[in-house]
Amino acid sequence: MSTQFVTAESVTEGHPDKICDQIADGILDACLAQDPLSRVAVEALVCGDTLVIAGEITTTADIDVAATARGVIRDIGYTDPALGFDADGCLILTNLRTQSPDIDRGVSLGEELGAGDQGVFYGYACDETPCGMPAAIHLAHRLAARLAAARKGGTLPWLRPDGKTQVTLRCDNDGRPVEISSLVVSAQHDETVGREELVRGLVEAVILPEVGGLLAPDARILVNPTGRFVVGGPAADTGLTGRKLMVDSYGGCARHGGGAFSGKDATKVDRSAAYMARLIAKTVVAAGLATKCEVALAFAIGESLPEMVTIGTFGTGTVDTDRLSMAVRDVFPLSVSGMIAALGLRRPIFRPTAAYGHFGREDQGFRWELTDRAAALRAACGL
Repeated sequence: MSTQFVTAESVTEGHPDKICDQIADGILDACLAQDPLSRVAVEALVCGDTLVIAGEITTTADIDVAATARGVIRDIGYTDPALGFDADGCLILTNLRTQSPDIDRGVSLGEELGAGDQGVFYGYACDETPCGMPAAIHLAHRLAARLAAARKGGTLPWLRPDGKTQVTLRCDNDGRPVEISSLVVSAQHDETVGREELVRGLVEAVILPEVGGLLAPDARILVNPTGRFVVGGPAADTGLTGRKLMVDSYGGCARHGGGAFSGKDATKVDRSAAYMARLIAKTVVAAGLATKCEVALAFAIGESLPEMVTIGTFGTGTVDTDRLSMAVRDVFPLSVSGMIAALGLRRPIFRPTAAYGHFGREDQGFRWELTDRAAALRAACGL
């Protein structure tokens, strides 16, 4: 059989698109901290030294949107005007209004909530990693997070906030990852650092500690392939919320419904249904009912229950798919209100999701990463 490969990328928290996602979720969290019933749909755009914030917010919370955004930018590390974009000096333009009454009448159905939009939403899990994520995206996230840690911790003080990683894995004939065949790390840096110091620092402080044992003997390691990455962040590229869907989810190893997550409260099923689908898929794998699983939930705007629930196990399932589907409906709450309550989505927990992926983050306390319903799911399947 021909050799199989799989590739996934990640970006650091200082990437322009991720700046926007974190600002949007920072505003959402600020609203939820005061008013858990806030309706939020916020978008952000950064270009040069300008930030634009737009969208719809209906809340009793009293927040300073610009100050919240500046706090996020400062935490990321954009504090030096020499970077061309910084927390205190950037221009912020806002255009915010309340939620459309036509949408609200579909969501506010009394005790039960209706879906804030239509669409199909996917969740995925596999046994390639302990956290149930595909190995390629998991490793790419770990490298990106270590880049940020080396910068913030002072190990590599010449690093700047922007950066990207990419991992290519060679797989065996069964499609299971074996080793890293190619690795790309692109890191923004101070102009005073030399090429040799930069490469040595990134290899020794980031690459080898994180993935050294997984590198193939002939692995290609590409560090800043253009040779220079001084100008970065919004000074180099325009950023926008929702443009890193594969980074946010499964690295292209599973389908994505197309709806972005960040900046949206949980009545938007782009978020809540995708999180519930992940919980179901991860529980199926943890229960030993499949080694990989994809769950799809479809909703119509204004409806409280899904129009479709489908489960695929790619030929790895240990029980009949119809039985598994019925068991899932018995074990997991699939109404909009039920998903929000079960996953605790009225809390200000979302800003951490906006960098390094929404899934596989078992250290963050996200309920969609729990597998405590595995035994109940097995029992519902008759096992």
